[in-house]
Amino acid sequence: MKSAVLYADITQKTTAKELASALATGIQKQGADCDLIDVKRDSDTRIAVYQYIAIVATPTTLWGGKIDPAVSAFLKQNGSVAGKRCSAFVSKNSIRKTKTLQALFKVMEQEGMYLTYSDILTSPSQAQVSGSHLKLT
Repeated sequence: MKSAVLYADITQKTTAKELASALATGIQKQGADCDLIDVKRDSDTRIAVYQYIAIVATPTTLWGGKIDPAVSAFLKQNGSVAGKRCSAFVSKNSIRKTKTLQALFKVMEQEGMYLTYSDILTSPSQAQVSGSHLKLT
């Protein structure tokens, strides 16, 4: 099964990249192929070929509630994702973590993605465990 982990970091931070890399490692432990995609740098990557998509986002402010608009722009322009099984993850870097997770839900639901799992990640080790327990099929 082909899967992808999309991530978006705010400037000068690598939190989402570290969490996404650990999540991809956990998914690979299940025997699935997993690609790591930076939504800002890899803006021309087509994601319609993937059967499962995980998105890792960090809040843009300390108060949370907002994610990088690059995530929404990437999903809109890079292939049809309607009906794709997916999961949503946010880092624990803000005061209103659940509000940030809701913002990511909203972006994914606007594109018609089928959300199967979500979590607030505190460390790369937790991300790896979450990735190894995802139900990809």
